[in-house]
Amino acid sequence: MFKLIYKELRLSAHPTLYIFMLLGSMVIIPSYPYGVVFLYGCLAPFITLFYGRENNDTFYTALLPVKKRDVVKGKCLLFVIAELGQLVISIPFAVLRSYILPEGNPVGMEANVAYYGFGLMIFSLFNYVFLTEFYKTAYQVGRAFLLAVFPVILGIVVMEMLPHIHAVSWLDSMNPDAMLRQMLILIMGIVLYVAGMIFTYHTAAKRFERVDL
Repeated sequence: MFKLIYKELRLSAHPTLYIFMLLGSMVIIPSYPYGVVFLYGCLAPFITLFYGRENNDTFYTALLPVKKRDVVKGKCLLFVIAELGQLVISIPFAVLRSYILPEGNPVGMEANVAYYGFGLMIFSLFNYVFLTEFYKTAYQVGRAFLLAVFPVILGIVVMEMLPHIHAVSWLDSMNPDAMLRQMLILIMGIVLYVAGMIFTYHTAAKRFERVDL
């Protein structure tokens, strides 16, 4: 599996995957809807699979001495590395932002604990729809992305609207007490992301095993 991941990182991943990971630094931009960062995190896997389709990456990987399920597992792990990498890269910029721009984000959700919890939920939703739909045929990348991006956009819109609702305004706070309450959102995000990726892998693998390449 280590060699398969190495192959995914060196051969399968489109350069934009790494560039968009670095866009986690956008959380330092003042008065910016930080949910857009997650949209870039979803766009990068789409470009990578589209790039792979044009280069027969799935067919090539299936010819290697690995199971068809491992082909899906390698792609799932590539997405996990890219998505979590983007979040990790954003953390120091989010911390720095809280010091140099303490007035908050008037546009939408602040880059706080709840923000990362919502991000994990959004990524989990995208991965499930995108990967399970793609591996029905292992070819129709565009259709899979369109089906996946609509709920992602809806999730981002909801996330950005929450700070404007007084009853849940604590979701947008950088106050230590509020961020302690936000830990529940982060924990929910972690649980949903881990469980979602496991479920996504098993569902996508079952579908891919029925595909005749």
